[in-house]
Amino acid sequence: MRLRNIKGAKEAIALSPYVVQKPEQYRGRWNEFFGNNHPLHIEIGMGKGKFITSLAQKNPGINYIGIELYESVLIRAVTKREAIGECPNLTFLRYGAEHLEGVFAPGEVSRIYLNFSDPWPKERHAKRRLTSKEFLERYLKFLQAGGQIEFKTDNRALFDFSLSQAEETGWNLREISYDLHHSQYMVENVMTEYEERFSALGNPIHRFVAFPPTKQGIPAICSIDATSLAPDISNPVS
Repeated sequence: MRLRNIKGAKEAIALSPYVVQKPEQYRGRWNEFFGNNHPLHIEIGMGKGKFITSLAQKNPGINYIGIELYESVLIRAVTKREAIGECPNLTFLRYGAEHLEGVFAPGEVSRIYLNFSDPWPKERHAKRRLTSKEFLERYLKFLQAGGQIEFKTDNRALFDFSLSQAEETGWNLREISYDLHHSQYMVENVMTEYEERFSALGNPIHRFVAFPPTKQGIPAICSIDATSLAPDISNPVS
């Protein structure tokens, strides 16, 4: 559920030095924006910004862009950004995911994070899911050949949908886990606000890493941790 409208959020975002107002002008030139040639990682649908802000502070040699469409959510990330002070490798965009090829040039992004994306539960809205084949094809327009997508969710039906969409479109899947917090992949995991909330309720967190289609392909590695393979119908997407 999205936050209710916050009075003054639109105006604050428009004036914030931490939100790029016309990102299209930096398409193919984000290295100039950041003043270096570091890898560029983006989070699409970053929510309140805890995840990407933590990553930026831990990894000064990587540039991060957090992308969020909803002003009442983005303003929370801006507030976090203001509180941490110096962090030159992090900036935000208020932008729709379906238009990102107008912001990033081919091969400009090396990693995409999709964390607890909106499941769009009705079948007629399947194309709007950020892991649908339509979006996976869009990401290929700006993701590096050796880049990757990291996806996390607590919604088992969305996770299974995402796996099938990635396989159908030729993406190479690795580090598949149905219970991230009890897996080997938890060592370097950075949690989002949603992840903290859902895991505290006992919900298993699902995760995979996907690499762009290649001629040779990368063998999938499936790690199934402490969960059943039986379909979970408690939180369906269709």
